[in-house]
Amino acid sequence: MKLKKGDEVEVLTGKDVGKRGEITAVFRDRDKIIVSGRGVGADKQRINVVKKHQKPTKATMQGGIIDKEMPMHVSNVALVCSACGPTRIGYRFTPAGDKVRVCKKCGADV
Repeated sequence: MKLKKGDEVEVLTGKDVGKRGEITAVFRDRDKIIVSGRGVGADKQRINVVKKHQKPTKATMQGGIIDKEMPMHVSNVALVCSACGPTRIGYRFTPAGDKVRVCKKCGADV
């Protein structure tokens, strides 16, 4: 998987197509990620949010219906390059031997 926590991505398919957000969690064994939207307060975009019925427990005294961000498959998002927008990712090695991610469109380091 070429995506990491903290990367900015754009959703390519599904009900939230076109929305951008930041990766908050990565599940490498299942090839899934959780993306939270950009913005503050009411302007914040919510990505892949579902309504979940939750029973009251000791941790959460209040039960009811909550909004929860669910994981989505990594193939449904694309990394956003600062220069050219949503793109695919490649790798190259520096002369020092370090492996860095590069944008497939413009060739810039990500």
